[in-house]
Amino acid sequence: MKIFAIGSSITSAYWNGAATYYQGIYKALHRLGYEITFAEPDIYGRQQHREAIAQDFVRVEVYRSLSELQRLLRCTADVDLVIKHSGVGEADGYLEELVLDYKSANTRVAFWDVDAPATLQRVEENAGDPFRKLVPQYDLIFTYGGGAPVVEHYARLGAQECHAVYNAVDPETHFPVAPREQFQCDLAFVGNRLPDREQRVEEFFIRSAHLAPEMQFLLGGEGWGSKRLPPNLRWVGHVKIEDHNVINCSARMVLNVNRASMAHIGFSPPTRMFEAAGAGACVITDSWPGIESFFEPRSEVLIAESAEQVVMFLRAINRGQAAGIGEKMRARALGDHTYSQRAAQVHQVLRSRQAVAEVTVAR
Repeated sequence: MKIFAIGSSITSAYWNGAATYYQGIYKALHRLGYEITFAEPDIYGRQQHREAIAQDFVRVEVYRSLSELQRLLRCTADVDLVIKHSGVGEADGYLEELVLDYKSANTRVAFWDVDAPATLQRVEENAGDPFRKLVPQYDLIFTYGGGAPVVEHYARLGAQECHAVYNAVDPETHFPVAPREQFQCDLAFVGNRLPDREQRVEEFFIRSAHLAPEMQFLLGGEGWGSKRLPPNLRWVGHVKIEDHNVINCSARMVLNVNRASMAHIGFSPPTRMFEAAGAGACVITDSWPGIESFFEPRSEVLIAESAEQVVMFLRAINRGQAAGIGEKMRARALGDHTYSQRAAQVHQVLRSRQAVAEVTVAR
């Protein structure tokens, strides 16, 4: 089966948290026999910040104008599935409608939402949002989080099918490595400065540093340069995917902070959680509905409701105990949450859809 996908970037995680997800899903689908072309725009300096990770599982097409993308789309006559991912970053509304022109008896079109809370909030706040009328026209909707609440919401908007395909771990990319002195700290957090997450980062991470001046904190990600930070909190800027393992393995504990919209809906473990799990890190996460569906609280993951609880964990759990929790989380991730398992789920959905289409054509 041939797939043509349009997304923000599969080659760069620069201001692009979905890169790990794209790489994991499409690499695993390739191993199931899929031929994948991934089209991404040349924007936000991402092509100047490409990852060193091999992309031999996908053909990448970088387009510099919409006319270039349209030319690529005109070559999709033999493609089985065209996918428009959310959050491409340029002309998203236009592309959401454009890809539907390429539906045919042989080609299905799917919308794959990597930020369903934001998409659905936008649609609900504006009854005239053009995407509302497009939802029923897609053959499939995939989301990378949100669980039953998001699936049900899309169903109310008229989606033919909606399936949650969660983030996961790629054990070939995220695994334990030797710690590095420059990244050693008591607590690390990696995430770009975003309006929907900044207040929660201030509460769970920055305030924790204020409450525990005797400890060392490390902050990775773009946008924090102008933020006033306490002296025991060090900002290291953008962190390439290839460096996530060493940060996760150098910190005594790693913090996950969901964006506000995803924390509200729940059932949305971000890529960072699974990256840390793959490295065997001890993860403290903010609280959100559904976390227990992925990892066992207190045994495999620590859940904090406030900065005070984050500091309580830091003071109560030593490095050896933290390593034990991290190993349990890693074992759970490798057993239940790999991209191979997620790809098998997608494969089953596509096979079922193809079987229905073939029966319809035969009739």
